[in-house]
Amino acid sequence: MGAFAVLIGAGGIAAAIRTRRRRAEIAATYGATGGIVYTVVQAGCSGLLLIGGLGLILLAVLIRR
Repeated sequence: MGAFAVLIGAGGIAAAIRTRRRRAEIAATYGATGGIVYTVVQAGCSGLLLIGGLGLILLAVLIRR
């Protein structure tokens, strides 16, 4: 479960960066849809998911000992 959360979190961060690059080509539309704020929020939520997944993995390793 932790590995899945890490995978989804990393994918979300990659998607945020890819979306940022694609929308930068059409600056007016990018600005109207939230601009950099949207990218930061998406990357932040994905980062929390990634950290949570790492926490689950760490917890599972510690419980096994």
